[in-house]
This record gives sequence, structure tokens and C-alpha cells, in this order.
Amino acid sequence: MLIPLVFALAGCGRLAVPPVPKGEPVELSMSRAAVTWTDRWGGTLELKPDGTITATHVCSDYDIIDGTDEPRSGSGTWRNESGLAGQAGTVIYVDFETGQGEVTSSYDALRNGRTLKLWTYVGDEDEGSPLCILAAPAG
Repeated sequence: MLIPLVFALAGCGRLAVPPVPKGEPVELSMSRAAVTWTDRWGGTLELKPDGTITATHVCSDYDIIDGTDEPRSGSGTWRNESGLAGQAGTVIYVDFETGQGEVTSSYDALRNGRTLKLWTYVGDEDEGSPLCILAAPAG
């Protein structure tokens, strides 16, 4: 009885939730977050001190409604919020226009040793898609 259930759940992607990246939630001031973050495919998200952004082929949670699951480019705005719902850490919110529509996404901030990361699930977390992880420059 258990084996058919396992295969049924795996077929629905319910056993493929990618683990959260290693690290602890970290609070980032606006000045510390205002750097160029890079994903593993070379996409960048430049968070500027004035609250604007430039995204170049950056990964995000994507717009799963229209099925466009690809990195996006454009410009727009960003903001950070800390301590949401009583939890530690900062969430970075971005909104930018791509020329094909608006992207609205959020990234959680982590620190793993000296490495700062922003991350989000791509699509529904139980679909097993790879995570979108952006790293800050060393320093």
C-alpha cells in the first residue's frame, strides 16, 4: 500500500521539494544589500542604493501563470523588509518591467559563513525545480 502512494506522490512532484540553501537568515541594511548579485548561470541583479534595479537574465520565482520559466531582464525598483511575521532575516522585493510584462519577485537573505545569498523557489516549491540562488560579491 505504501509503495503505490510513494510513486503517486513522486509523480505529482510532492517528494521533490528542493532543500533550502545552507545558511542562516540574515538582516541586510539597504546599503549592504545594494550590490550586484549573481546567479549560477551568470545572470545579475544590481540593487542600487537609490532603490532602483537593473536585472540582466536573472533567475527569479518566474511568472508561473503565463508559463514563462526563463531568466528575465529589465529595470525597476526594490525594497527590503526585515523581521516579517516575527521571523529573523531580510526579504528583498523586486519589481521590474521586462518589455514582455512586469516581474514581481521576492528573495530571502542568508549568510553561509562569509557568503551572502538571496534565494527563492522557482515556481511551486513542490515541483522540484532548481532554486534560484544569487550570491553577493566577496567582501
